[in-house]
Amino acid sequence: MPDISILLILIIVIAIVFDYTNGVHDSANAIATIVSTKVLSPAQAVIMAASLNLVGAFIGTHVAETIGKGIVNPDIIAGCQTIILAALMGAIIWNLFTWYLGLPSSSSHALIGGLIGAAIAYKGWSSLQFGSIIDKVILPLFLSPLAGFIGGYLLMLAVAWITCRLHPKKMNKLFRRLQVLGGAFMALTHGSNDGQKTMGIITLALFLFHKIPAIEVPVWVKILCAVAIAAGTATGGWKIIKTMGSKIFKMEPVHGFAAETSSALVIMGASAIGAPISTTHVFSSSILGVGSSKRFSAVKWGVAGQMVIAWFLTLPASAIVGMVCFYIVNAFAG
Repeated sequence: MPDISILLILIIVIAIVFDYTNGVHDSANAIATIVSTKVLSPAQAVIMAASLNLVGAFIGTHVAETIGKGIVNPDIIAGCQTIILAALMGAIIWNLFTWYLGLPSSSSHALIGGLIGAAIAYKGWSSLQFGSIIDKVILPLFLSPLAGFIGGYLLMLAVAWITCRLHPKKMNKLFRRLQVLGGAFMALTHGSNDGQKTMGIITLALFLFHKIPAIEVPVWVKILCAVAIAAGTATGGWKIIKTMGSKIFKMEPVHGFAAETSSALVIMGASAIGAPISTTHVFSSSILGVGSSKRFSAVKWGVAGQMVIAWFLTLPASAIVGMVCFYIVNAFAG
């Protein structure tokens, strides 16, 4: 078995790599519409999103606490220090796979699935916090995309009604400015939810290695994770940006504003109650809702269908990968 300090350092490094890939993978959530409508250049959009992801990651710790002690029972898995390593490996492998395919799947559910799979491989189903998983993971898996779709649909209808007498040129000019604000709001809330997930996993690792007495996020962990996700966002996931920004339906600035703002409101609410939702699911659904308000035929439902399949596959697939990684890690560790 490796020296504990070396193993802990390895886990933290891999967690930061995951946080970075999370930023790369999910950068499309905040900037896809701004780039596709040419409101900002790709470089400008990425800098804005990375900066606000950094700030957002410091807003609260409710999501981090859910990841740290609301998915698996820390007392039951306390005897195993390789679970976190296996969970992270499973999440990263699934993230890279979907990134390669250009599918906007959920980094959040990849991490949760990897943790669930590794815990089951170690101690069976009894290691899971079923009540919290149902309340904070399963229900939001269904409800948050629905909220994003309805929110995008209704907000777009409201905007269309309010601005129906505006000249198209004036309307376009107005929403090119408002879309920047919507994208900024989206980036901030993205950081407040996704930025905390790796904080939770590192905090759980520190607890398992007896470095902290309780699952409370240290300040240095907040800083490290916030910088990592911001760096990933700055790199950008251009294949996914293309899917989110143009392949679902052709957007104009007003559509981008509606999708970003409705998504941000849903994510902000989820962060307040500690639900580690998929910002990708919410934003994708908001785009579908906005497109549907125009007319249902405006949405490319074939692409949307592929995205939905990726959403529902992520949790079980990453759990299986997490299980396999756990067995492999322990074979080498033992």
